[in-house]
Amino acid sequence: PSFGFLFDIDGVLVRGKTPIPAARTAFQKLVNSQGQFLVPVVFVTNAGNCLRQKKADQLSHLLGVPISQDQVMMSHSPLQMFKRYHEKCVLVSGQGPLLDIAQDLGFCQPITIETLREKHPLLDAVDHDRRPNVLVSVYFCFKALSVVLFGEPVRWETSLQLIIDVLLTSGYPGNPYHHENYPHIPVLACNMDLMWVAEAQSPRFGHGTFMVCLENIYKKITGRELKYEALMGKPSRLTYLYAEQLLRAQALHRPWHQPIHTLYAVGGSAALSQDDDMDHGWENQLAPAAAAHCRSVLVCTGVYNPHTEVPLETRDSLTEAVFHGHRDFRFDPGLVEPDHIVPDVDAAVDLVFQLENFAP
Repeated sequence: PSFGFLFDIDGVLVRGKTPIPAARTAFQKLVNSQGQFLVPVVFVTNAGNCLRQKKADQLSHLLGVPISQDQVMMSHSPLQMFKRYHEKCVLVSGQGPLLDIAQDLGFCQPITIETLREKHPLLDAVDHDRRPNVLVSVYFCFKALSVVLFGEPVRWETSLQLIIDVLLTSGYPGNPYHHENYPHIPVLACNMDLMWVAEAQSPRFGHGTFMVCLENIYKKITGRELKYEALMGKPSRLTYLYAEQLLRAQALHRPWHQPIHTLYAVGGSAALSQDDDMDHGWENQLAPAAAAHCRSVLVCTGVYNPHTEVPLETRDSLTEAVFHGHRDFRFDPGLVEPDHIVPDVDAAVDLVFQLENFAP
């Protein structure tokens, strides 16, 4: 094969924990009688609350075909390349086994929001029931040298408060704020999805919504923009380049010697460009992109609803104001328009096989 698949998961293979019926049918077409994939396949999810192996096990059970962790790319997977942060103390935000995830990526000194809260009990004051009854001073030697946002946390008010504390004290929460400390310590963020789909009829808040809150609180307090050292997860260019490397590794392992010329992103848009002043130190750790094309195949089982009409009076004035992408991504209408729209993932596989004249 001279092509490969990049499959989204939420809204393409599942809705919440409910499998989409077309998914099993689609994947029976992608493997041979021994369960080996006929084309390179990578699952590119913006989820970040578990290890790759757990997600691979879930997908194997869901799809009825064997999936390895090397075929799974979580939103945080590219953090393996950010080695200059691995030896430093980092504050991590999100949910799930955060310490296990961070250590699996190479971070040696991760500290969770919950640990920080326990060591500085006076800082978390929004919930009256969680305020300490006795005001005690706890000595805790801690200096966060960076902040890693893995995904949406459970208690937003706690995470927002403590992350702001760390940013405005140059890593010494509990100290007075110093607004002159700018730019702040590095922030790396995974998954910019404003919304995602589960079993509910309408989309739910994603980590991108949490980031909007954090960015606006920081700006409201300081008058300055929150800066990101790196943004990863779809639709970042970093994510697609990393996913292409995983596809190439599969082709070499089989071995398929024909170059992968075309990537089909099922359920996702093409990569969007980030602002030029963002750090791109990761680029020298990735081989140059070899694929000539990345085609997006939109399915109608996720956030996109083909039956929703834009009101006539606003249809001709759609601008960046309704762009759901992240603040630091340039809006390009050509890149958010899909190359193909199909009913579901099974139809997507059929379409790609037809376009590539590929007969399993």
